[in-house]
Amino acid sequence: MNLNGLIAAPHAPFHDDFSLNCGRVTQQAGHLKANGVLGAFVAGTTGECFSMTTAERVELFMAWGEAAREHDIRFIAHIGHNNLSDATVLARAAEEAGADAISAMAPFFFKPEDAGQLLDWFTLIVDPAGRMPFYFYDIPAMTGVTIDTHEFVRRAQETLPGFAGVKYSNPNVDQLKRILSMENAPEIFWGFDELYLEGMQIGCNGAVGSSYNFAAPIYHRVMDALQSENPDEAAQWQARAAKSIELITSFGYLPAAKKIMQWIGVDCGPARPPLANPNDQKLDSLRSELDSAGFFEWIDECKTA
Repeated sequence: MNLNGLIAAPHAPFHDDFSLNCGRVTQQAGHLKANGVLGAFVAGTTGECFSMTTAERVELFMAWGEAAREHDIRFIAHIGHNNLSDATVLARAAEEAGADAISAMAPFFFKPEDAGQLLDWFTLIVDPAGRMPFYFYDIPAMTGVTIDTHEFVRRAQETLPGFAGVKYSNPNVDQLKRILSMENAPEIFWGFDELYLEGMQIGCNGAVGSSYNFAAPIYHRVMDALQSENPDEAAQWQARAAKSIELITSFGYLPAAKKIMQWIGVDCGPARPPLANPNDQKLDSLRSELDSAGFFEWIDECKTA
């Protein structure tokens, strides 16, 4: 899809009782558009996909399809699942919702043993979506599935309908460089916000991440400095982004990040159990530490630059 920029992994919006709140989606999409984000990777890890039912994910796809068209942003639907029936339901729903592409991580209970088995699985689940562009969501830290992704890409280009690239949340940088050096290298979306600059310097097409929901202006500053051949300034802004992520992670990253979204005016509600939402005391500490670090000032400075 040639998305050379930021793709946010939006939070699943919930009411205070943890029920799905699709009425919030259009505001999320508008916020991303206003902050120069090119697209949304919906119902992935940040989107708490496996804390939702399949029916809820379908409902969320429909809401994002409408919101993406309204705000002119791209929409990638994550259809990963541990069973074939639900995965194919999600593939059909993504197509019906008007998604620009689909993606899936590997199943993580009964795990594929190698690239061939994973390809066989993906061939089954993408079939209902025709030849819609498909991106392998390679995130071994969450799935426990570690394969030779270079081999997967080589074989997928030959056999997997619609294969377009990889959302690369895999720490094996040497393997990534091998993939990017292929003669017909696929699109690679970098999956580590705290190392965004490194991913862009390696040669990734774009990036998919959770902090682009609330800190996109900082990452735009990183890229602007890099393109202006000012590596020191790029590194400075990247260090600030990494520092912010480290701080947020110390309070439980995903629930704390959803609270930050509320503070900037896009309330996505709480995280669903079993994730633990921070209490008021922790939230006061989080806000205080972010203020002390200069986080909100950095965002404002980047917006006005």
